[in-house]
Amino acid sequence: MKKGFLQCFPDVSRETIKQLEDYVDLVVKWNPAINLVSTGDLENIWDRHIEDSAQIVRLTDVGSSWVDLGSGGGFPGIVVAILLKTLSHSTKVVLVESDSRKAVFLRHVITQLDLNCEVQNIRIESSSIEVASVVSGRALAGLPKLLDLSEHLIDKDTVCLFMKGKAFSNELKLARDKWSFDCDVVQSKTSADGVILIIRNVCRANK
Repeated sequence: MKKGFLQCFPDVSRETIKQLEDYVDLVVKWNPAINLVSTGDLENIWDRHIEDSAQIVRLTDVGSSWVDLGSGGGFPGIVVAILLKTLSHSTKVVLVESDSRKAVFLRHVITQLDLNCEVQNIRIESSSIEVASVVSGRALAGLPKLLDLSEHLIDKDTVCLFMKGKAFSNELKLARDKWSFDCDVVQSKTSADGVILIIRNVCRANK
């Protein structure tokens, strides 16, 4: 399982691999109690979740702050934080997760792996987080709602990395009814139907 990840990220340090392995062990340990990922996904966790999350890190300059919306069990936020520990150690990753049990798990991982990370156990729209350099989201909500939820986190320099499925074209169309933005579509390395939307210059459309 890990072989595919190593082929995609051959230059990742042994320390980073060890931290990812420790994270996977924690997910497996806590999963029966909290249901962080589906039971079927545990067998393919490196391809389905680790590699899938890791692919977004190199799609943009990370800047000083990265906010991950609806972090759940830490995909992609914890994976991003582990990789940035060596790639950009000064970048702070903020994980926004409204589920209290998952927030406890995320804080435990952060402590165990000594990550430059913070958990906000709050609904996204209620958060008081400052504008971020990067905003990410995976399997969270449709694009129009994602932009609504993250509006207070975005300025002209923010880059949004939203991981989407095969309905992304329709989501883009609906979002443009309310929002103006530039968007690059990158094919996912782990799913034939998956894409990453790289969204910049977000502002409300003038209509």
